[in-house]
Amino acid sequence: MSNYRYHGGGGGGGGGGGGIGVGYYGIEVRDMHQRISYPHHFTFVSSCVKYMIFILNFMFWLFGGLLLGIGVYAFKDKWEEANGWVKLENIYDVVLNISLVMIITGIVIFVVSFAGCLGALRENTCLLKFYSMCLLIFFLMEMAIAIICFVFPQNMNSFLEDQFTDKIIHSYRDDPDLQNFIDFAQQEFKCCGLSNAGYQDWSKNEYFNCSSPSVEKCGVPYSCCMNATDISSGLVNIMCGYGVQEHSVAAASKLIWTSGCIEIVRVWAERNLYTIAGIALGIALVQLLVIYLAKTLEGQIELQKSRWAA
Repeated sequence: MSNYRYHGGGGGGGGGGGGIGVGYYGIEVRDMHQRISYPHHFTFVSSCVKYMIFILNFMFWLFGGLLLGIGVYAFKDKWEEANGWVKLENIYDVVLNISLVMIITGIVIFVVSFAGCLGALRENTCLLKFYSMCLLIFFLMEMAIAIICFVFPQNMNSFLEDQFTDKIIHSYRDDPDLQNFIDFAQQEFKCCGLSNAGYQDWSKNEYFNCSSPSVEKCGVPYSCCMNATDISSGLVNIMCGYGVQEHSVAAASKLIWTSGCIEIVRVWAERNLYTIAGIALGIALVQLLVIYLAKTLEGQIELQKSRWAA
C-alpha cells in the first residue's frame, strides 16, 4: 500500500478537518513505521547463539572450578606444612605463590563464565553486559602485553630480570611449588638461573651461596645439570651441581647449562614467533567471536523485551 494519498481538493495544510494524516500541498503523509505483527510463538532470541554461549561458558566454568579446587588443595597443603604461616607481605609474594595464583585465576574464570552461563540461559542482559565487559578487558590486557613483548623485548627482559630474579632465587627452597616450577623450566629450556649472569644467580640463594655452611654451597640445583639422570639406573643425581660456581664459565659449561632462563626463553620465542603469533591470533579471534555473540544475544533480548512492552 502506498504511503502517500493525493487530496483532490488541493488545499493547504492547516485548517479544518480531522483528516487521518497531515496535509501538505494536497498530499497526505502516512506514518512510515507500520506495526508489524508476528506469530504468537515468534522470538527474536536465537537459540543457536544462546546455547552456544552457554556451552562454551559451561566448559570454562568447569575448568575454573577445577583450577580453583587444585589451587585450594595445594595452598592448604602448603599451609599445613608451614604450620599455618604463608608469607604474603607484598605483591611479589602473591605472584610467586603458584597455588594462590591458581586460586585467583580459578575464581576469575569461575565467576565470569558463570555470569556468561546464567546470563545466556536466563536471558539476563545485566549479566551478559558484565560478561562481555570482562572479556573485553581481558582482551585489551592481552593485546597490551603482547604488543609490549613483541615491540620492546629487551625492555621486557630488563624488567623481568630487575624485578623477579632476586625474589625467585631467594624463594627457591621456601616454596615447594615454585621450586618444582623452576626445576621444570630449567630442565625444559636447558638454562640455569634467570638473568644474564646465568648460573651465578644462584650465589644469591642462602643455600647455594659460597659462604653458606650448607653442603650445597657454591652449587646450583640439579635441574641445571646436563646429565642429572643416570641412564642405567634412572635415578636423579641431586649432587651433580655441587661446587660449580667455583668453576669458570668454560669449565662449568661442560657440566651444567650456564645461560639464564629469561634470555633463553626470549630466543625461543623469537624462533617460534609465527607459531606463537598464530596461537595468540586464534585466541584473540575466539574472544572477539564470544564478545560478538554476547552482544548479539543482548541485542536480541532487548528487541524481545520491546516487543513484549509494545
